[in-house]
Amino acid sequence: MNLTVLSDTNMNYLFETTRCRMREMQPEDGSVFYELNLDPDVLKYTGDEPFKSVEEATTFLRNYDVYRKYGMGRWVVERKEDGNILGWCGLKFLADEQEVDIGYRFFRKYWGKGYASETACASIDYGFNTLKLARIIGRSAVANIASVRVLEKCGLKFEKFSDALGEETVQHAISKAEYIAYRKMQEA
Repeated sequence: MNLTVLSDTNMNYLFETTRCRMREMQPEDGSVFYELNLDPDVLKYTGDEPFKSVEEATTFLRNYDVYRKYGMGRWVVERKEDGNILGWCGLKFLADEQEVDIGYRFFRKYWGKGYASETACASIDYGFNTLKLARIIGRSAVANIASVRVLEKCGLKFEKFSDALGEETVQHAISKAEYIAYRKMQEA
């Protein structure tokens, strides 16, 4: 894994991968995330509704206080070569379950190019090595085979079926010890 933790706080960049930079979401990103959530294929398996307006998306981002509360959240994914926002990826603390979830959402034109796997694996690495997390889960609709594959590429293993997203859902998980072993196997 090629992950570099950044100290540049100008844009709130946290880390970068080979092709992407990850930073905190800002209210100025409202129009981009409004557009992202307009695509029914992007929202197909999420259970989310599209934002009603750019203003609603901007307000959501203005009130998105999880970075201060939990030290983590969903992060903007910017392509390094041109600064284009590809979508988001990151870690979400699920207070009701006391779990940390990896999630991602990208514009459809960037699907199938490895960005989700690259940034999800980097987010997991950041979670274990920088945030000192003990365990990370990932959930996906069973029918969302591409999303399940991303979880598996990052070393998460099947844990259980549930209906967490309002439909049949599969949950994968990985502990820090399992992650270390998985990384060693990948590097061998």
